[in-house]
Amino acid sequence: MNINFEYYKIFYYAAKYKNITRAAAALGSSQPNVTRVLKLLEAELNCKLFVRNARGITLTEEGSRLYAHVKAAVMQLENAQEELCARAADETGTVEIGATETALHLCLLETLRSFKEAYPGVRIKIHNDTTPKLLKKLAGGSLDFAVLSTPFDGRGLVSKALTSFCEILVGGSQYQELGKKKWKLLELRRYPWVGLLEGTATYAFYRAFFLQQQAEIALDIEAATSDLLIPLIQNNFGIGFVPQKLAQPFLEQQALVEIPFNGSLPRREICLVSDQGRGKSIVSARLQKYLIEEIT
Repeated sequence: MNINFEYYKIFYYAAKYKNITRAAAALGSSQPNVTRVLKLLEAELNCKLFVRNARGITLTEEGSRLYAHVKAAVMQLENAQEELCARAADETGTVEIGATETALHLCLLETLRSFKEAYPGVRIKIHNDTTPKLLKKLAGGSLDFAVLSTPFDGRGLVSKALTSFCEILVGGSQYQELGKKKWKLLELRRYPWVGLLEGTATYAFYRAFFLQQQAEIALDIEAATSDLLIPLIQNNFGIGFVPQKLAQPFLEQQALVEIPFNGSLPRREICLVSDQGRGKSIVSARLQKYLIEEIT
């Protein structure tokens, strides 16, 4: 038996209101059309569903049995509709995030792309800046959250580690000879160095590391963002530290050479940082949860 679902919908409203006219009004239909459909449904089911009287209509025993099932089905559909509408509302809005170049290229861009495919209605604004400036914006309330590479001063903030990475010392083709033996950092002071400019978290990280190794090194070229480091090093402006993951394709192409040195850099982390004193919007909470689940 293949009965049009619309018939059951019309039956539901007629049984609910116990009045053909009111059912027609609720359905945006006409009284003759409702009457016609109910007669067709009774013919299809081969039983009488309603008894008509002066006040309207009442259900027969068979009608009452059918109404119990149809009512349950309609309520399920209405609940599903409400859930989907609520979800659609959750999936729209704007999220403003801060991110360092390192965080963007190591893990964030790829994950944001998959998030946008899953939630195309969400708009994402990315503020790309140095760690100290992003922390200031976060504290000022202009960002929903930030994704930063350590080290940073996270006092008063909630920080969740997403992943970790290591960095290696590399040079361009002009420095091929440096790749043939292990060096002390002190011995490499005579070569030009490329790094991030003073005031960035990475600059502070390396300055502390060099001092620990008793090899204070002055930068010859200071880059404003980390995405400039590999092009500068590749073009032989000097040697410098870069994330291994980003350097790997250039090492395989022999556009860069890894320079071994005594000791090793501590691994650094990429963290999701938020202000614990400020509530999260629905879309911000959804994106943060997505990043934590996908990256970690």
